[in-house]
Amino acid sequence: MSSFINRLTRHFASSSSIGVTSAGGGSSSNSSLPANTELATVAAGCFWGVEHIYRKHFQGKGLIDARVGYTGGDKSNPSYAKVCGGGTGHAEALQITFDPSKVSYRTLIEFLYRIHDPTTLNRQGGDVGTQYRSGIFYHSEEQKRIAEDVTRMANQNWWGNKISTVIIGASDWWDAEKYHQRYLENNPGGYECPMHYFRTFKLPEGYPAAEEDSNQPKDPKPAAEEPKAEL
Repeated sequence: MSSFINRLTRHFASSSSIGVTSAGGGSSSNSSLPANTELATVAAGCFWGVEHIYRKHFQGKGLIDARVGYTGGDKSNPSYAKVCGGGTGHAEALQITFDPSKVSYRTLIEFLYRIHDPTTLNRQGGDVGTQYRSGIFYHSEEQKRIAEDVTRMANQNWWGNKISTVIIGASDWWDAEKYHQRYLENNPGGYECPMHYFRTFKLPEGYPAAEEDSNQPKDPKPAAEEPKAEL
């Protein structure tokens, strides 16, 4: 609770000093995506650290952009203060624009399970509340299938069958206030959740067989034999 109060106080101090209001930054639209890119939307606690670690590992390796914001709730244009109050239903989240020819959605989701603790329901470290829940918000049926496959693997092999991450369809996205974007890059001494670090888990042998099987071309049906001419 003390870490939450410190974060909230620091947010308001920062916003007043740079002229940012408490209103949210507004929604983003998939229609503005650059050509040949996709979206990945995830939640894993305080969005500052989630954004920072994804940028650190994937900048120049397929990550086009990463924005922090709010999703999964039932109110329009939520502010940070309202989200932290728990009354909007939103999660602090990260939306990644990526080039699938350079980094796969599967890799981004595997990475999610390496950088936070998905076993603590509605909590990361000292940050407690539904806004800090672990979640994957898929943008297509293919993303849903991959997210479920990666989650099964991580649950069985990395996290002792205790994962509480929710996997649901993406809903309205609201950019967080300007001062939240690239927060740890702009404030190197800022708050960072101690649960956000890279874990060197090994992938199990033969993984990801489920995806490989589904992508294999089907054997063509044997052609019907030509009728043999009578001699």
